[in-house]
Amino acid sequence: MPGTNLTRAEAQERAAVVSTERYEVALDLTTGAEQFSAVTTVHFSGTPGADTFIDLIADSVESVELNGEALDPAEVFADSRVRLPRLAERNVLRIASTQRYTNTGEGLHRFVDPADGEVYLYSQFEVPDSRRMFPVFEQPDLKATFAFTITAPARWQVVSNQPAPEPVDAGARAGAQGGDWPEQAIATWSFEPTPVMSSYITALIAGPYHVVRSELTSRDGRTIPLGVFCRESLAPHLDADYIFEKTREGFGFFEEQFDYAYPFDKYDQLFVPEYNMGAMENVGAVTFTEAYVFRSQVTDAMRERRVVTILHELAHMWFGDLVTMRWWNDLWLNESFAEYMSTLGVAEATEWTECWTTFAASEKSWAYRQDQLPSTHPIVAPIRDLEDVLVNFDGITYAKGASVLKQLVAWVGREPFMQGVHDYFVKHHHSNTELPDLLAELEARSGRDLSEWSRLWLETAGVNTLRPAFELDAEGRYSSFAVEQSAAPDHPTIRPHRIAIGLYALEGDALRRTQRIELDVDGARTEVPELVGAAQPDLLLLNDDDLTYAKIRLDERSLDTAARHLGAAEDSLTRALLWGTLWDATRDGEFPASRFIDIVLAHVRHETGSTTLRTLLGQLSLASASYVARDRRAATLERVADALWALAEQADAGSDRQFQFVKSFAHLAATDAQLDTVQSLLDGARELTGLAIDTDLGWELLFALAAGGRATSARIDERLAGDRTANGNQAAAHARAALPGADDKARAWASVFDADDQPNAIVRATAAGFTRAHDLALLEPYVERFFDALLPVWESRSYAIAEELVEGFYPAELASEPLAEATRAWLDGHPDAPAALRRMVSEHLAGVERALRVQAADREV
Repeated sequence: MPGTNLTRAEAQERAAVVSTERYEVALDLTTGAEQFSAVTTVHFSGTPGADTFIDLIADSVESVELNGEALDPAEVFADSRVRLPRLAERNVLRIASTQRYTNTGEGLHRFVDPADGEVYLYSQFEVPDSRRMFPVFEQPDLKATFAFTITAPARWQVVSNQPAPEPVDAGARAGAQGGDWPEQAIATWSFEPTPVMSSYITALIAGPYHVVRSELTSRDGRTIPLGVFCRESLAPHLDADYIFEKTREGFGFFEEQFDYAYPFDKYDQLFVPEYNMGAMENVGAVTFTEAYVFRSQVTDAMRERRVVTILHELAHMWFGDLVTMRWWNDLWLNESFAEYMSTLGVAEATEWTECWTTFAASEKSWAYRQDQLPSTHPIVAPIRDLEDVLVNFDGITYAKGASVLKQLVAWVGREPFMQGVHDYFVKHHHSNTELPDLLAELEARSGRDLSEWSRLWLETAGVNTLRPAFELDAEGRYSSFAVEQSAAPDHPTIRPHRIAIGLYALEGDALRRTQRIELDVDGARTEVPELVGAAQPDLLLLNDDDLTYAKIRLDERSLDTAARHLGAAEDSLTRALLWGTLWDATRDGEFPASRFIDIVLAHVRHETGSTTLRTLLGQLSLASASYVARDRRAATLERVADALWALAEQADAGSDRQFQFVKSFAHLAATDAQLDTVQSLLDGARELTGLAIDTDLGWELLFALAAGGRATSARIDERLAGDRTANGNQAAAHARAALPGADDKARAWASVFDADDQPNAIVRATAAGFTRAHDLALLEPYVERFFDALLPVWESRSYAIAEELVEGFYPAELASEPLAEATRAWLDGHPDAPAALRRMVSEHLAGVERALRVQAADREV
């Protein structure tokens, strides 16, 4: 039986039979705290006499009527489908159903604010979850218009894809959102039909949201209403004016680049609780994680990431919403395009001008890591069914794809690229496309044949490695120079690259570029005659300016210069590339983890790029905990934590570096002296000038004390009493799970594995605390329990919760051969387990096996 899956073949067969026209969806949100009612009318054409089905996940179906004929729900509704027999040429389907609110971030999510008891709802439909709110042909190429009619408490804000209409009085009702709700006024909002669009980008957000409104003028002269929303209890922290400013900058940039006006009627941005991702590009009603409403100090990296996310979702209004992929195998194009355009827009239209450095430090690091897993796949991935899609929101789909698009722009030229994109929007607006549709427009504008480029870059997996190969004459000049390209044996494709080579010299206290050449690299070896006769520089950097997607290696002299002077490199992108090169070599076992740690501690004080710093500190933590030889792990962790505290004390008062060093120190603090420092910071006995121990940093310090055995459940409860918020509840769950007693770990495990009532955000926070253990013996008993739980969890939980449990509770911190053996044994013993689950487990195994290889390499130094 199909369960909740849908195959590509089924979608193609259905699209050959059905053509959707319009939906009329009436939802009543006043029927209690657990369920809501839906009455949905679907108008569609069909092949006369054919049978098909519509998708629906519902608690019950009260009635099904197709073309005036009543169908028995008991006979036609099963396995998330309603069977539709004997279609006519023109069809009208009416279904009355009872739907369930979720606490998993899928479908229509319901949240009760612990700060004030208010109820907030929001929808999240990508990939296949609009069917959790109403019956729908759940595939992106069956586009239609959607007219929503919503009955809800009259005092609520009700937001959908179209501008909100004036609500109409619908009387009064008690128990609208639970038995304890007193009688209150009810109203009905009847939205105008949307433009033609896919179901996964429809939206409903409802509740007593705080809202700030503004507007802008589109390039075609229309006034576009703007709204920014958050929960009422977060309103004091909402910087709506800044969000509007970045939105206007993004609108202006994209409308100019695309030469195409914003294609919808309004643009609302809603920050919602317990969100599973960064944001979602619902047409005209973009939802964001409310982590982007800053109630405490955050890093500059987080502030910049919010701006990138704002522009990423805005770019989707054109690429993804106006024009949509036919099937999920082109998901990469949606996400890669938005990631590329948002980075470009942030760098050129906002104050975050070094966003390409951020991209290199964060996104490309993610891509390189993902591309070396056994689950790597071509950018154009084969998507057989919905389960394939759900695990493909990964570093290939987003970051590698965006990296390759950046190279494509360099290959065809930016102006022809943007002209081709404009033509693509004009030709395919409100319809569905496939990759060749875009490539055809780019070929027409650029005059280049992109078929070979597409084959090599989009249809094959893996990352290449580029190395310098040269000989020197007696005077230290290059007598020959070439770039050598290699590929992993499992993915042997050798690709063409457009790269720059930078030659750097030490000039006083600075490491500066003195020469740059740009060239095409193709094949296993590319000669570079331009460098013959040039003096060997202090440092030579392949892929300078980060033009291509490839791992880079340094020659010995350059490596020595980087080790001694990396922090002296003046350019932030140069530093990010050098850090990335050292990290790649470390992960590949070609460079000792202990030496990587030494270089980081020597130069990290000079790093000004916030995202580069955040990435680097994460790598430092991983290297110290999992990559150094096991017999020096404890001493390394102690040394690194002490160094981080010293760096925090030396950093400029109130600086981003000071803040990040303190956070990283707290994460690693384990010795009595280190925990004394954490305790004194939290209690106020010790102060760092410019550093405020605000609510969220206070929680992070308490996490450290909990993991170190310096906090109790009572201490956690006491702090929670002063922070009765959603963030406070999540932080308390993290802190309790971090407590180091065996009973504490057992309670944390049971709270999410034995019970199934916790919302997604609490499951995520519990996992973060559970795996935080200075004594790794605490985690060893859970290896067997983890694998015993995998199939029951996968079969009984929603995808979002199963993913949190499988990804969050795997004890990767053990990084040991027994863990690797147990993981292999599960994979060997479950060859028929769901492919998505096997992929997650195989990725865990790859991480442990890599750690063991790197540990072995580190033992040799």
